[in-house]
Order: sequence, then structure tokens, then C-alpha cells
Amino acid sequence: MTSDIADPPIRVVIVTDAWFPQVNGVVRTLHTLGMTLTAMDQEVIHVTPDHFRTAPCPTYPEIRLALMPRRKVARLIEAAQPCAIHIATEGPLGLAARQYCRKRGLPFTTAYHTRFPEYIHARFRLPLAWSYAFMRWFHGRSSGIMVATETIEQDLRKRGFGNIKRWTRGVDTELFHPRWRTAPPDDLPGGDERRFLYVGRVAIEKNIRAFLDLKLPGRKIVVGDGPQLAELSRQYPDVVFAGARHGEDLARWYAAADVFVFPSRTDTFGLVLIEALASGVPVAAYPVPGPLDVIGDHPAGALDDDLGRAVERALTIRRDVCRAHAETFSWTASALQFLGNLRPFCDDIHDLEGLGRSLGARAQEAEAAE
Repeated sequence: MTSDIADPPIRVVIVTDAWFPQVNGVVRTLHTLGMTLTAMDQEVIHVTPDHFRTAPCPTYPEIRLALMPRRKVARLIEAAQPCAIHIATEGPLGLAARQYCRKRGLPFTTAYHTRFPEYIHARFRLPLAWSYAFMRWFHGRSSGIMVATETIEQDLRKRGFGNIKRWTRGVDTELFHPRWRTAPPDDLPGGDERRFLYVGRVAIEKNIRAFLDLKLPGRKIVVGDGPQLAELSRQYPDVVFAGARHGEDLARWYAAADVFVFPSRTDTFGLVLIEALASGVPVAAYPVPGPLDVIGDHPAGALDDDLGRAVERALTIRRDVCRAHAETFSWTASALQFLGNLRPFCDDIHDLEGLGRSLGARAQEAEAAE
């Protein structure tokens, strides 16, 4: 498949602190974006913690933070000779890439994947005003801040952010499919009881207790890993904690559920929402950013400030309605939108190629100096 967006192709460096073996929506989004762009004959180079010495993130050891990455980030970008630079996260790698671009007067785009201030507040009670001040500083020089939904865009504009671009998300409708309901996971609890599923990080910012404390007519299942897994497993012995699952195994857990319960109030999108819908599973969630944008008033889900009431309503939703709604989300459209957002700071493709040659020359000079 060849894109009609860029001819000749664009070579883009994507800098991200979130990468494998982490399992979350940001990693899946960036990985799938890379595969989709590659299929469109674009070239994607990821700069990830894999290239650096790392240390575990305090309170969240599953996340590895790059140590002193500034010089190596510069070398990796220059060696890649990119046409465009996209900074996906606000961690050590993102900060190093931002510094590199600012020092050299290079344009770059950023993305607002997670409600970072709310996460920090949930973990450390840091005032939201402090975190949002940092976020405005970090994204303030971006040529375009990419956000997934209108709700998040409106919220950021109210908080003083500008130059916001839309970048939607997609779902693999071949992998996540209702057909797996006839081939459930081997370790799925038996019986005819209804199954209520949560998929995602097992962490305080996901508000999982709001799901676990519900009185529901069936079995609660949590699929995912995270810093609260051991604690919640002890406190809720009647809940099935299945750990992290991937690929077809994950798809089978989705399809086996009767309702997907999404208790988070802090997600900017919620990729798991459309994975559940693609599996033919109705969604129950709060009426907050993410669910409001994916579900809204569509009959594929139920949004309510009373999460238990949302679950009750979701039980009445037909699976074919959920599947049909999920099929409106395309990774191809997402990738084309991403490519389009790289254009505003480029006069034409020749200027991009000149940037690539300039960075390549700097990389050769650095190698000669060493």
C-alpha cells in the first residue's frame, strides 16, 4: 500500500519513553503507527529506552527510564537523517529530544497521549497547576500538539495550550473479533455466569477499585499488569487477575466478556474501548474524556456517573452494534492524519530532504571526532 500523502516518502524519527516490554495504549499506538506507515512506504525510526542504560521508574518499576540520554539521542537523530521529528512522551528521552531540536532550531511535533498531571496527582498529590505548567512549557515550542479527541483538545485549550492537531486512533478488527467467543482462553473460569472485564494497567490512576467494588451478577476479570496487581489480588480474592495477555490470547479474553468496564477518569482516549467493541463487547464507563469521544451517545456503550447503572444498561446492548461501531475506527486513517500533521512546518519535501542531509553530515562529523 502506497500513501498519496508524501511522494517521495517521509522519514520520521519518533522519540518515545514508552516502549516494549511495557503493555499500554501508548506503546500499542506507536508500534501500530510504525507498522502502518511502513506499509505506506514511509520510513519510521523509533528512539526508545532499548538504546540506553535505564533505571526503574520510582513506584512503577515496569517502566524503564533512560539515564543521561542527551548525547546519544542527538547521535541517533543525526544518524537517522530524518525529514521530521516527533516527540511522543515527556520523559527523559522526550526532554533530550526537545533540547536537541530547540538548540538547533529544528521543528518538531509532540503528542498528548496521557493526562500526565492527573496521573502525577493521583500518585504523589502534586498540585495539578504545577504539572500543567510543566506540560505547557514542554509542548509550548511544538509545531503541533497531537491529541486523539475533541474533548481533550477543548480541555487543553482552556488550560492555555495552542497549536493543537487532531490525531485519531484505530483498531485491528481482524485480531479483535467476536469469533473468539467460540474459542475462549484455556484458563478462563468455567460456568455460565456473566463476565465483566477490565483490560489495562493495574495502577492507581486507572481507578480500578471503582470496578472491583461494584456488586455485579457474575465474575469480575482483570487483564493486565502493574504496580497495584499484588495488593489488589490479595484484597479481592474473588476477582480473576489474569495478568498481561497479548495477541490472540488477549483477543480471546475480550470476546469472552459480556461487558467491558472502563473505570478510568484520566485517559485521553482509551484504546481498549475500541478493542472491546471490535470484539463485540459493550462498554460501561463514566461520561469523561475518552469514553465521551469513543462512545458518546452511540448505542454501543453506556456512560453514567453511576458505574453500576452503566453496567446494567450495557448488558442489554447487542454485540453486532458494538462491532459495527468499532469498524469505523481505522489505523490507516490514523496514520494518514499523523502524516498530515507533519506538514505545517515544512514548505515542501525538498526542504525536508535538506534537513536530512544536514543531520547526516553532523553525524559523520561526530563519528570522525570520536
